[in-house]
Amino acid sequence: MSGIIGRKIGMTNVFSEDGRSIACTLIQAGPCVVTQVKNEETDGYRSIQLGYGERKEKRTTKAMKGHFDKASTTPKKVIKEFRNFRIEFNNEVQLGQEITVADVFEEGDYVDAIGISKGKGFQGVVKRHNFRGVGQRTHGQHNRERAPGSIGGASSPSRVFKGMRMAGQTGGKRVKLLNLRVIKIYPEDHLILVSGAVPGSKNSTVILEK
Repeated sequence: MSGIIGRKIGMTNVFSEDGRSIACTLIQAGPCVVTQVKNEETDGYRSIQLGYGERKEKRTTKAMKGHFDKASTTPKKVIKEFRNFRIEFNNEVQLGQEITVADVFEEGDYVDAIGISKGKGFQGVVKRHNFRGVGQRTHGQHNRERAPGSIGGASSPSRVFKGMRMAGQTGGKRVKLLNLRVIKIYPEDHLILVSGAVPGSKNSTVILEK
């Protein structure tokens, strides 16, 4: 599983060869630095750890600063581990090596995007679970259009079942979208254009997996 860490720039649209408008998301992917290389002999499995974004040194612990010093790089804001990482032109990845978006992806590839969805705060059942509400206001209904309704039985079972859909916190969760097609890659600017929407707000961290 190869991948890269990036930042969501925003959304736009492009036209295909047959004239269809395709909604796309522009992501600044990399450049990332290899901050750790794991192998089967010492760690039991093969993977690499990538770092992305700059972090102030005064906000970095001494332990993490020493970790980044081994890779001869500055402290990074985001680190992510990728197992069985492969680069097309070279299977051996070295500590401190810079990984760009062109090293991992090609136009036409399908990728998975991981991000933190936008937080919407405390929401009712209509917005959170797509309840329809009571519907038309009839006899005996008093402002009940968006109410959840009954949630449990009386003397039997005398409790509310677990997993009942109710009002609560919405959004702000880790979301993974599968099979987004790579439309265009701009290697000189470290940009990648993928089809569809990607979780998160502008400037939020996005992880792309191949």
